[in-house]
Amino acid sequence: MNKKLIASAALAAALSSAMVAPVSAADKEKCYGIAGIGQNDCGNLAGTHSCAGQSTVDKDPGEWKLVDKGTCESLGGMLKAEAKARYEASK
Repeated sequence: MNKKLIASAALAAALSSAMVAPVSAADKEKCYGIAGIGQNDCGNLAGTHSCAGQSTVDKDPGEWKLVDKGTCESLGGMLKAEAKARYEASK
């Protein structure tokens, strides 16, 4: 193989991996009430399903999406404590 081609490919791979910062769970939080239909990330507060993509109502306060920490309320959502309190009050 051409040494220039190999060097170019190696450089491109190194640059692309350097531009993608690893995301840790510590940088994310569950945000309730912002998921669209079929856009939730996992199970809901009601326990009626336990999988992603199963929400049936837009912005259901019992459904959540994982968002960058500190952005939930600015997206119009609620953190778990508030969502759980609203869910319990609605029973």
